[in-house]
Amino acid sequence: MNIDNIGTKVSKWFQDSGESPQVIISSRIRLARNISNHRFTAHCDHQEKNAIISELKMAILQTSIGPLAQYIDIATASQLQKELLIERHLISKHLCRNRGPRGAIISEDEAFTAMLNEEDHLRMQVILPGLRLDQCWDVVNRIDTEIENQVRFAFDQRLGYLTACPTNVGTGIRVSLMLHLPALKMTKQIEKLLNATKEMKLAVRGLFGEGTDALGDFFQISNQITLGIKEEDIIAKLTQKLIPKIVEYELVAREHLLRHENSLLEDKIYRARGILENAYLINSKEALFLLSNLRLGINLGKIKDIDIATINELFMLTQPAHLQKNAGGSLTPNERDELRAKIIRNKLSTHKI
Repeated sequence: MNIDNIGTKVSKWFQDSGESPQVIISSRIRLARNISNHRFTAHCDHQEKNAIISELKMAILQTSIGPLAQYIDIATASQLQKELLIERHLISKHLCRNRGPRGAIISEDEAFTAMLNEEDHLRMQVILPGLRLDQCWDVVNRIDTEIENQVRFAFDQRLGYLTACPTNVGTGIRVSLMLHLPALKMTKQIEKLLNATKEMKLAVRGLFGEGTDALGDFFQISNQITLGIKEEDIIAKLTQKLIPKIVEYELVAREHLLRHENSLLEDKIYRARGILENAYLINSKEALFLLSNLRLGINLGKIKDIDIATINELFMLTQPAHLQKNAGGSLTPNERDELRAKIIRNKLSTHKI
């Protein structure tokens, strides 16, 4: 995988498939691991960080994912390249902002990423479209085992895997789904959901993870507890009980809008379409908000001449780093807003069904 070759197409995880694709965008499982004979990343000097990278890089590239992946030196990558990887959900903002030696191993299809010297020595994830947590677990668990055959991870018989953040101690697993919840936001029920998720021991984050806003009405829902619970039990609880409930709440809210607030619903949908098809300047936050309303309109059958694939493409490719990468260089905020509006106008006029 060449970092300079990505950014022109939508990531495969952002494609509708599986159960409830109108609500569930993607599934992701992340594991946190540390090598037993090294200090946690925050306490390592450059020499030790390089040793960690060398050991993990060799081990990962010898696994079954190795021939399909490539190492990217995040420490020497340009700011635009790092932001592009963040926008594609391949690395975290934490890894981007860290100092010293650090890197990422990313598979060609972008389904697998291993971040080296993030908060932990190793944070690896598998991300797939739709509700596919079981498949994510099969892949990441296999690779984890293959790595552990070569590297000794920090592990305590009583506590489990040892991690830099106490909330990850135990299995070190984070199971998350990205959901599109515009109707709950529109009906002002999103706060009820957020309060309910706390009782369910779930964490709710924005589009780009911890500390970010729910841009475009996208929310990441994940487990909070990793200690004392088997990985399979965490996955089963999310897949079979918790996520179906949240999907049901969103679908009920959509039905409520159709039955009781149709004028409000149609105003938001068609107003969004009108602005997107005619604006000459549009910033990234406004674009995500308006595209979210248009996506809702397509899923509810209000918009029939534009498909979801076109909207998904615009969601991703009009983000700041993608715009600049595909334009060939750095752009001012005003230039980005102008180019974004032009791309959206052209795409919506030429990709009608």
